[in-house]
Amino acid sequence: MRYRSLCVEQLELPLVEPFETSFGVELRRQFLLVSVASSEGLVGWGECVATRDPLYNEESTASAWAFVQENVVPRWRRHPPMSVDGVRRLMQPFRGNRMAKSAIEQAALDLEARASRRSLASWLGGRRRRIEVGVSVGIQSTPTALARRVGAYLEEGYHRIKVKVMPGWDARPLAAIRRAYPAIELWVDANQGYPATAVTSIRAWAERYEVRQVEQPFPERALAAHAALARNASFRVCLDESVVDADSLEEAIRLRAVQSLNVKAGRVGGPLEGIALARRATRSGAVAWVGGMLESGIGRAHSVALASHPVFSLPGDISASRRYYREEILERPFVLNADGTLDVPTGAGIGVELDRRAHRRAVRRRRTYALAP
Repeated sequence: MRYRSLCVEQLELPLVEPFETSFGVELRRQFLLVSVASSEGLVGWGECVATRDPLYNEESTASAWAFVQENVVPRWRRHPPMSVDGVRRLMQPFRGNRMAKSAIEQAALDLEARASRRSLASWLGGRRRRIEVGVSVGIQSTPTALARRVGAYLEEGYHRIKVKVMPGWDARPLAAIRRAYPAIELWVDANQGYPATAVTSIRAWAERYEVRQVEQPFPERALAAHAALARNASFRVCLDESVVDADSLEEAIRLRAVQSLNVKAGRVGGPLEGIALARRATRSGAVAWVGGMLESGIGRAHSVALASHPVFSLPGDISASRRYYREEILERPFVLNADGTLDVPTGAGIGVELDRRAHRRAVRRRRTYALAP
């Protein structure tokens, strides 16, 4: 593979509705797209899921752009890689910046799969033609409003519901959901919102309202608290922000703090590392699944391809395009099937194409970097 250029674009898309978590409220999604072009004229796409402000982790769209421009592009020009593995080795010396690295790896993967005329799903080892997905519901104005929103998603065809919780917004909203829908598969996600001293209170409402999975209730380094919550619990304890690489996963396994692993390619530095971590987690007895970061259609296509891999056994937080965006940047947005699944694209690469007009409307700035004479 001979790489000719790399392009970074900053886009902004309005969300269908405000999405509130313990990190804050998002009204519009700011993100980066990275594309890599070959000398043969093929283009591969990736999405950087860092947001405008460094709230989920230390990265932001500004820091990701700077990393690409100041570190990746100069090194790429000095040491031109010839494959996805070469691109990964090129970025390896740089610490952190996992979301930016993931976007570049995604673009290189898409390009290589397109060049080989294979779907990215099959290139990654995926076997599923459809993937089961769930939906993540942000904090609402009242418990009653939350129950109504959950009902609407159930009517759309989602079988697994995950709701955001935080101190002061947990037992009452869960009670409202269980009164209305006593038998649904119900997960919660706290995004590190609780202190490590809240083990007893979380266990009480999670067991009372038959929560099947509690995701990242405590700060990312509070593995002992996660392990205490997992001990003899009737629900799974899931880690998200705590696991960013192999070392952090090994520590979580050693402490018995992880029963479920949320794999986000952006958080761990790329899809290939995500698969490796999922394999290690499953060998320890945990389950793995693919999380979501409010991706646009490009990131969603990569997540669908990743989730088609057999190492992932639970419904992912991927959802249909219209869950988050009224106007997608794809020619054919992802649509939820009646059985609560999304189709895995079978075309070359990620198997989707940009809606050029919608894409152009969303772009706020763009820069292309030549990689070869």
